[in-house]
Amino acid sequence: MGKTKFHGFGRQFAAVLMTALLAACAATVPPRASEEIVKERAQTRWNALVQGDVKAAYEFFSPGSRATMSLADFAGGIRIGFWKVVTVDKVDCNNADRCEVATTIEYEYRGSRIKTPNKEVWIRDGSQWWYLRR
Repeated sequence: MGKTKFHGFGRQFAAVLMTALLAACAATVPPRASEEIVKERAQTRWNALVQGDVKAAYEFFSPGSRATMSLADFAGGIRIGFWKVVTVDKVDCNNADRCEVATTIEYEYRGSRIKTPNKEVWIRDGSQWWYLRR
């Protein structure tokens, strides 16, 4: 009987110790840099456009942009298949709530692949970063 009580105490101690270790690990993970978050979101948005997933790309619009342009209006202005590859080259966050994103867009024009630089703006609204349509 004494062994059972000790064995139960050992499991409780191990559970408390694991919880403390997990909490310590979580506390030491540094927050992701804004540039890293925006680069990931911008690339995901462009990947959706390249793949023709207009709805997924629209979901990255800032709340204000979505309020002024419907999904149907946005989709009506998209030429599916136009973009072949888009690469996010650089993200520069001028302040805590605004980042400029430099991309290279590849498309076909008259049988040739063309690469064009592009700049876009992303803003933080609340805890999330959004593409700002101009």
